Amino acid sequence: MLSSIFVRFKTGLSYTAILSALIMSGCTLTGQQEQPLTPAAKAEMEMKQFQKVIDDAQGLASLDVIRAYIGLETLITDPQLHQKNIDDTWLTLTKLTPEQRRSVVIKADENTLQGWLDLLNTYEYNKDDADKLSAAVREWQTRYPRNPAALTLPASLLRLSQPSVSASSQIALLLPLTGQAKVFGEAIRQGFLDAQSGLPQPQAMPEPQAPKNDDSLNSILEELGIKNTETPTTDTAQETTENTQATQDEEKDSSTFSGNTTLRLDPVAQNSRQVIVYDTNSQSIDVLLKKVQQDGANLIVGPLLKPEVMKTIELQSGLPVLALNELDNIPSATTVCFFSLSPEDETRNAAQHLRQQQKANPLIIVPDNKFGQRMAQTFADEWQRTGGGTVLQQTFSSVESLKASINRGVGIRMTGTPVLPTANAPLPLETQSIPSAGGAIDSVYIIATSDELTLIKPMIDMAISTKKRPPIYVSSRSNQGGTGPDFRMEMDGIQFSDIPLMTGANLPLMQKASSKFANDYSLMRLYAMGIDAWSLANNYNDLTKGTLRFNGISGSLRVENNCTVYRQLPWMQFKQGKIEPVAQ
Repeated sequence: MLSSIFVRFKTGLSYTAILSALIMSGCTLTGQQEQPLTPAAKAEMEMKQFQKVIDDAQGLASLDVIRAYIGLETLITDPQLHQKNIDDTWLTLTKLTPEQRRSVVIKADENTLQGWLDLLNTYEYNKDDADKLSAAVREWQTRYPRNPAALTLPASLLRLSQPSVSASSQIALLLPLTGQAKVFGEAIRQGFLDAQSGLPQPQAMPEPQAPKNDDSLNSILEELGIKNTETPTTDTAQETTENTQATQDEEKDSSTFSGNTTLRLDPVAQNSRQVIVYDTNSQSIDVLLKKVQQDGANLIVGPLLKPEVMKTIELQSGLPVLALNELDNIPSATTVCFFSLSPEDETRNAAQHLRQQQKANPLIIVPDNKFGQRMAQTFADEWQRTGGGTVLQQTFSSVESLKASINRGVGIRMTGTPVLPTANAPLPLETQSIPSAGGAIDSVYIIATSDELTLIKPMIDMAISTKKRPPIYVSSRSNQGGTGPDFRMEMDGIQFSDIPLMTGANLPLMQKASSKFANDYSLMRLYAMGIDAWSLANNYNDLTKGTLRFNGISGSLRVENNCTVYRQLPWMQFKQGKIEPVAQ
């Protein structure tokens, strides 16, 4: 009897131990329910499943991928990611082959997919006529009001479906013509209107000396991509021309340039389109845009300053717009196109040029400020994008510090620090640094003014023999008014980039601009920008289609993402006191 009780007691203890072990290990007994997924966890799991379908396709278009994008769209809450989803869905649709389109089988409840496919058919039937496409897309939006693309069109389709700009349309030119930036707006205005009238070719004339520097306007110049040490001080460019009777430092005639006629420039359109100029400092942008529409304009060129460009995008006037500046973050779903004298464009040009010249280990020397950091990062990004490795950099602070270094016998050695994200400040010239990891530095790219360059080059010569010195390349920042034959001789062998106007491609026009703006190269570049803005306005339909190719006076122009105009610059070289083109 006792043994029987003992057995039952021992068995009970065993069950208790097993139950405890199950609980401690996280197991559940039969009949106990698992905790359901939260809505957020379920959405995350579904997003991962849809994304896996997209990733596994590796860019190939299929109905399954499109269905995955459609499913993903319903789960995205971030506006930018939502627009990207719309754009990616459309891109995948356009990649479907004719065979894939004919073999599509749609389920009865796939209304969203049906809408997308109908939008694709709408595009295919009308893509050769912007006006018909615009009307057809609006009709499609009426038929599919709940389709995600009806609420937010794909960015590329949004541009293509804009009504075409006729050759006789009225242009509204929005520029600052009063206030601090009026001298810059005036330079662009004169270029725009001179281009319309046919760019008369005056005889060569003497160049007046460059005006004195005014630091109060440097921030505006830097925003426009043309910061220089020759900032104008007069109220308007026209007043500068009328009041300046200075003698020239040098006369840039055909003897200065050698062989520059090889650079081809496309003809500039001449017509009688009505152009109405509006002062963006006279009224707010929202008031001006209403007035522009009331006045019957069909195309807006401008505004110039970034805050006004952003406001123009936000207001969505419905009119085609060619903004004369770029934004750091351009919304993809906008009908605005962008054209500027972007310093980033020039720096990307430089990286491409050095790659074309078979350079492998560049050193970039930039100012020790945010602008210099941005340019170093832009150069490194483009260098690595085109297959290059690590880019090394050095920085300098001022002309005074460079002079002090020369007085101490400090040269610039061919070493540097790897380009870091712009949040990390680069090291100054004198800081201990490391040699290029990929080998000896074989090229130097310098972003400096002419005054700074005349000190930096000798500092390089101090540290390395001329025979071992790598080729030096410089930006247009060092190509300034007032430099003469002595400067060109001192810079012998150095290559530099600049807009075609400043390289003698059209010498009579360069001389005209030099006289008009008192040899102020920053204003002359804005004048060239105004000329090309006129050409872009007359080719606006090609601009929105992404097919524009134009050899302008500010560079060779083409369209990139988000209807942004990219400028490719020519390269020149100082040789025996002359300036000659570099073979591309």
